[in-house]
Amino acid sequence: MTGSTSKLAKLSHFDSGGAAHMVDVGAKAATHRVAVASGRIRMRPATFRLVAAGRAKKGDVLGIARVAAIQAAKRTPELIPLAHPIALTRISIDFSLDRKKSSVALSARVECRGQTGVEMEAMTAAAIGLLTIYDMLKAVDRGMTLGQIRLEEKRGGKSGAFRR
Repeated sequence: MTGSTSKLAKLSHFDSGGAAHMVDVGAKAATHRVAVASGRIRMRPATFRLVAAGRAKKGDVLGIARVAAIQAAKRTPELIPLAHPIALTRISIDFSLDRKKSSVALSARVECRGQTGVEMEAMTAAAIGLLTIYDMLKAVDRGMTLGQIRLEEKRGGKSGAFRR
């Protein structure tokens, strides 16, 4: 690695030589950590009506997506290679239906009392929840689009608060 080594050293998941590593959080204080992430899936109006009425062929689309999102938050370290296993204390998943845009927004709130944040858990929950909606509805609408997965808020830890 030439030239970019000094830039990589400033990123916490790279050592001074540019090699990836898991950050040592052992000396950090355990604090209450909160992260909220969101995302959206857009679909055809007819597909949206199935979701809103709870009449999709595979069943309760949003109920299953909620369970999938919760499971995804808990399994984040299995999916994101350098994420720490965290004892999560709360996961909540909420949906907002927008009839005019034929879309469903998902908000994932994840909390813990620990030495590292839960941003990746919240964003993983949002992504997997939306992918589950797609999976349950793809038989009637393969043109759905997922997007806008982003961190909305994080609190706790030495880096302070972030709010979009």
